[in-house]
Amino acid sequence: MELRDRVAVVTGGARGIGAALCRRFAEEGAAAIIIADLDRAAAEELAGQLGAPATARECDVRSEASIVELVRATRERHGRIDLFCSNAGITVSGTEETPDDDWQRLWDVNVMSHVYAARAVLPSMLERGEGHLLQTSSAAGLLTEIGSAAYSVTKHGAVAFAEWLSVRYRRRGIRVSCLCPAGVATEFLKEDDAIHQFLATSALTPEDVAEAVIQGLADERFLILPHHQVAEFFAFKGEDYDRWLHNFSRIAQKLDRIANRREATD
Repeated sequence: MELRDRVAVVTGGARGIGAALCRRFAEEGAAAIIIADLDRAAAEELAGQLGAPATARECDVRSEASIVELVRATRERHGRIDLFCSNAGITVSGTEETPDDDWQRLWDVNVMSHVYAARAVLPSMLERGEGHLLQTSSAAGLLTEIGSAAYSVTKHGAVAFAEWLSVRYRRRGIRVSCLCPAGVATEFLKEDDAIHQFLATSALTPEDVAEAVIQGLADERFLILPHHQVAEFFAFKGEDYDRWLHNFSRIAQKLDRIANRREATD
């Protein structure tokens, strides 16, 4: 997909990767960019920077009704949606002991928001016989995130749903892309988290990720992997799953030692 003259919706569009996508879409000449975010003020600020193609809308992706209204209002104003970017996501540190409320919160944002978007936007795309869904997951959805069980599980779910959509609707003109970056220099990376410090060593900027998305959409690729290391680790996982698990467990052990030493000196 080329972005020129296209109508694109981006959830979680006011900051980080989402904001970078909106800026890059504007540079590509998109006809309309709908910046959907829970923080309406931030979305309006970005829309003001981008000018005429951009519109801000408040949207809570945990609510199906909110996403349905986003899609309805966009189609009413612009006639169609060519690209829907389910980009909003959240994380929390923790193990299997992560509280149920946090598990549910991550499930709602990282998985169900993609389901709600597909339900809302696919009927009109299928009627036209074309459309593109971009779903932001994470390298954690292909590999794992050692510091967060809930994030890893829900991001795996996001990849699985994107994969299912691609298989189910590819022959009907629908393209699906799944964005799986590793560390990105956004507010997601916490300076006091040993695992996030590890990710920061190879972190890309949101603009780097947006550039990879532009290329991935143009090539109609399913997996968009801004970090080349992710492709290598993912291939290794398929070649020798047990060895891959062993190697990642060594990383987990090393990071635990770093965290323990820090706690001992605090």
